[in-house]
Amino acid sequence: MKSYTALTQRFARLAALEEATGLLHWDMSAMMPPGGAGARSEQLAALKRVRHDLIADSAVAELLDEAETETGLDSWQRANLCEMRRQWNHETALDGALVEALSKACSASEMVWREARPRSDYQAARPHLEAVLCLVREAASAKAARLGCSPYDALLDEYEPDGRAARIDPVFDAYAAFLPDFLEAVLSRQGARGPALALDGPFPLEAQRALAASFMAALGFDFAHGRLDESLHPFCGGVPEDVRITTRYDDADFSRGLMGVLHETGHALYERGLPAAWRRQPVGRARGMSVHESQSLLVEMQVCRSRAFFTFAAPRIRAAFGREGQAWSAENLHRHYSRVERGFIRVDADEVSYPAHVILRYRLERALIAGDLAPADLPGAWADGLKALLGIVPPDDRRGCLQDIHWYDGAWGYFPTYTLGAMTAAQVFAAAHKSLDGLDLQIASGEFAPLVAWLGREVHGRASLLDTDALLVAATGSPLDPEVFQRHLANRYLS
Repeated sequence: MKSYTALTQRFARLAALEEATGLLHWDMSAMMPPGGAGARSEQLAALKRVRHDLIADSAVAELLDEAETETGLDSWQRANLCEMRRQWNHETALDGALVEALSKACSASEMVWREARPRSDYQAARPHLEAVLCLVREAASAKAARLGCSPYDALLDEYEPDGRAARIDPVFDAYAAFLPDFLEAVLSRQGARGPALALDGPFPLEAQRALAASFMAALGFDFAHGRLDESLHPFCGGVPEDVRITTRYDDADFSRGLMGVLHETGHALYERGLPAAWRRQPVGRARGMSVHESQSLLVEMQVCRSRAFFTFAAPRIRAAFGREGQAWSAENLHRHYSRVERGFIRVDADEVSYPAHVILRYRLERALIAGDLAPADLPGAWADGLKALLGIVPPDDRRGCLQDIHWYDGAWGYFPTYTLGAMTAAQVFAAAHKSLDGLDLQIASGEFAPLVAWLGREVHGRASLLDTDALLVAATGSPLDPEVFQRHLANRYLS
């Protein structure tokens, strides 16, 4: 096992460099003054180039070949070696110059996007998006040749190991066909009940921050190993020992910031639950973004938008904002947080319409990568696609193709994992209900530890030991079954 051991040392150094890169990205989003953008671009590019050169060293290829012939590796070590090979394939498909150029282009594009988005100025952002897209296409082609798949699938594989569009298409097409009639039925039922009682603001930001932190703590977030900050786009970053969550607040609507925090707390609990014994090894990482998104959406959608959760949450929300009355009852709060509507903004969408936002982005990014859609035509294609899926047209680009950071920051192939994650979350939570007696009562009383412990055993602690299908089979008894998600929606919104 000499070669395998040498690889573990090499990949531990690679992981440390990646962690440093991640914290620089967090700082750029949450703390860095605008004047630091140029220097940060150089820092990130340099770190990514160093990491690339370290893994592209010819010695790594030799060690991988030798380690794959070594005997005596257990299941974790064998899975670790498999993940090392996967990372090596992705990294070495690109040359160092492309890695560095792509990093700089993404940093520049992201900073322009930050200024263009509030102004709804797509024309200012477009040249940088075009530069990123050109380099992403080059990287996708190189990786496709290495992996033996299409360019888009090569990008998808970075976020969803072994993910392929051929498997996603029928799942998304089925949901797109299911959505119109189901959405109409939900809206009709909702309309017959009448509107929920209004929650009058404003809601002071300090009170929102304190409330969010209190719910994070209740769910099990350890503030000795993490923090909550603000950014233009909510995210979870950092490392398992130092998890960084961000959200954005609105003093007219506390639900936006709070649900963003709860979503990112689900990500954080997954990171904290990864096995310490495999820290900084590929097998010790989260198993792809559909599983990661399943953990955030399980917390936000399955748990924290449930009727049981508001039995626990309502008194704390009333106390945080000094409110009383029927509008602040658990039932009325639940009605607000389970409201379904056709909206323009993905991150604010309800769980019924949310997949439509993802399907739109999935279809558009595939067309952009293939060259079937030019960036100049993106706003019009976005409007047409959203109208076809939800029957609405965004009034401006801020609420259209400028709303997400992903493409401007180089994350192509990521979007499908959100809806795959929502479907996975429904399936995992259904399995948790079967395994944990009285789970709804526990949630209603604020006892989240049993659920988090179960997730730790069934999902978090397995990290990347198993492929995604095998992980779902182990945790729930079957691979992904999209009908479980549809049954969840029917039970929540039509029963």
